[in-house]
Amino acid sequence: MVRPVQYLHEWREPAPLRPAATILLLRDGVNGLEVLMTRRSEKASFAPGAYVFPGGALDAADQSPQARAASRYRTDQHDEVLSYTTAAVREAFEELGVLLANQADGEPVAASALHSLNRTHDGDLIAQLGSRGWTLALDRVWWFSHWIADRDLPRRFDARFFIARMPSDQQPSADGHEQFEPTWVIPAHALEQHERGKFEMIFPTIRTLRQLSRFSTAAQAIDHCRNQASVWTSSPRAGLLGGRIERFCEDEPPYGELELVVPDGRPLHSLDWQHEQPVQLLKNLWRLTAPNPGRMTGPGTNCYIIGGPDEYLVVDPGPEDFAHVARIHAFVGNKLKAIFCTHAHQDHVPGAAVLQSLTGAPTFGRPTGPDFAPEWKWVPDRTLHDGDRITVGNTTVRAIHTPGHTEHHLCLLMEEDELLLTGDHILNGSTTVITPPDGNMRDYLASLERLRGERFDTILPAHGHVLGRAKLEIDRLVAHRLKRESKVFGALHARPRGSLDDLVEVAYDDTPKVLWGAAKRSLLAHLLKLREDGRAEQSDDGRWYPRD
Repeated sequence: MVRPVQYLHEWREPAPLRPAATILLLRDGVNGLEVLMTRRSEKASFAPGAYVFPGGALDAADQSPQARAASRYRTDQHDEVLSYTTAAVREAFEELGVLLANQADGEPVAASALHSLNRTHDGDLIAQLGSRGWTLALDRVWWFSHWIADRDLPRRFDARFFIARMPSDQQPSADGHEQFEPTWVIPAHALEQHERGKFEMIFPTIRTLRQLSRFSTAAQAIDHCRNQASVWTSSPRAGLLGGRIERFCEDEPPYGELELVVPDGRPLHSLDWQHEQPVQLLKNLWRLTAPNPGRMTGPGTNCYIIGGPDEYLVVDPGPEDFAHVARIHAFVGNKLKAIFCTHAHQDHVPGAAVLQSLTGAPTFGRPTGPDFAPEWKWVPDRTLHDGDRITVGNTTVRAIHTPGHTEHHLCLLMEEDELLLTGDHILNGSTTVITPPDGNMRDYLASLERLRGERFDTILPAHGHVLGRAKLEIDRLVAHRLKRESKVFGALHARPRGSLDDLVEVAYDDTPKVLWGAAKRSLLAHLLKLREDGRAEQSDDGRWYPRD
């Protein structure tokens, strides 16, 4: 973990969490899956005027033995989940008059029988069910997702979201106090209306509708819940884009950066790409992105500056852009100890010579090998070997040789803060290209496995935002490459004796055609690995075929 002394902002304790539950009532409409929503009161203390799903905070009664006795549930629903499920069903009844319940004979309670029940919060739904011999039909409710409210919010809920089919003979009726205007919506249509400013919603509602929009029927949504290995869980983080607060989930590129820079979740960090001056990430770490955006570079090449205030290390000065290098020089002045390059591609290393001419600082890295593009040959002043360390200020950085993207590629580990600068080995928002013969897919995967054993939580890539949950990202990358390898092997069967042009159409059919030129380089790397594994062969005319 990062040393607390390196954080830019003093920790502010987030507001406490309050357990809550929400239910998504689904039905199959003429034009697809529909979900029931209502509009919150304009005077509500939480999300006033917004369209939401029915739900609310857990009560003690939801967790009581009486509630369990008055419920029918599945064996996969443990006690904690049942408390939230009970709350979700109770809230649907109190707010919308919709009740998921069974009679004593196991048949669903008829809509006509609900009028005798007291819908108010003080009505003690569990006691009313017990007096009639009815039970809550919790076995018809499925856990869909888990939302933990953003850390910067003054009122926070720890909410489980559930889904269930709407009882076919019931009609929703809002309570007229907390909820108004029961509305059936197609998820995609609601999202479109929100984009036009006509359907106000809060962040978790928006993301939940996006998830629902993947399903065409209620059965598909329920099957998803029934078969998911783990429940999707998120605690969003807030950052600034164009001066406005925007929120992001764990699977979105800016999340890891927000987690690193402002751990307590306050919206203090700007996510706008900044080329004019360094962006401070920690007290000992800055990022200055070169103004070279593109398909292969994303927002540009990230130059990292480590150390301060008396000495600095610059990592990947970037392309030969004199204005960019001048901005690096203006920041480090005459306190630059060394210039480190992860590898010698032209968006990383040419700026090193310019920066060296301004500062006199030596260059560190590994020289390019015989299979690297000869016109890009590079020899640093000092060759770094695996395990070599450099101390800058109060930070120790250790070189880790990670061949794969290139044979001479190095990562750099900030040991005390457990941060890994990955160059092009691991990127945020894309996968790196492997270009044989210098690039090697087997070496790349082996380097990923080696990195999995190192101590770091956060990745600082050469392109894109900071990545959190580093080991999960490595697992994802390994799985992605192996899945691609499987597609390549499938392409060999679909296009036996195919050329790279033939095979890329099948193996990378999920990739935009404009990227197929670069994809063919990684495709060749996969084929060469398959050949080493004895699963593919290449004919004398350069065509490929499978070996089963």
